[in-house]
Amino acid sequence: MTTPDDLTDLAAVAALTDGVRRNAYRVVAAARPGPIGRDEVAEALGIGRTLAAFHLDKLVDAGLLEISYARRSGRTGPGAGRPAKLYRPAAAEHAVSVPPRAYRAAAELLAEALERVGADEALAKVARAHGRSLRDGDVAERLAGHGYEPDFSQDIVTFRNCPFHRLAEQFPPLICGMNLALIDGLVEDSGWTARMDAAPGRCCVTLSKKQSD
Repeated sequence: MTTPDDLTDLAAVAALTDGVRRNAYRVVAAARPGPIGRDEVAEALGIGRTLAAFHLDKLVDAGLLEISYARRSGRTGPGAGRPAKLYRPAAAEHAVSVPPRAYRAAAELLAEALERVGADEALAKVARAHGRSLRDGDVAERLAGHGYEPDFSQDIVTFRNCPFHRLAEQFPPLICGMNLALIDGLVEDSGWTARMDAAPGRCCVTLSKKQSD
């Protein structure tokens, strides 16, 4: 049975079928530190400001981007004193399955069962071993390939996205511990060390350079 939420998710995914719109979303999602305005997106895509704004607003309508306003330093000319319209990825998640499947519900049930029996340590061991098995390419490629969106621009590496966000909200100790173990396995041979460092708006894990002995 198709629900209203299914249709909303389908509409969000359908909004990315347009190539320019899809690339605009990628530019916004990759922006560091973000959010960014239509001028930056237009420049990155080689299109006009009006066309960039059109596609960005379509992504907002689809629930894929969020809007904020802020004054931008260094702007000159007409309208320079007005707050700029800025875009960033929306926190909402969208998944489409045809016909509908309840994988999220299954994950929630499994997480609750593991939490009830106190299997945190066993889950962490499995997650760490899984991370070790996925160590192809450099560390940035590994992490990005598993949905973490790492930011290596600072000494402390943060992740803009948590692939387990919904479950982590419901079962924080269990899922955040699993997440830490998985990342620890992914970066084990890279010279980086993972630690729990929760903060609003990003993944609960950060990376720092290992201290030499």
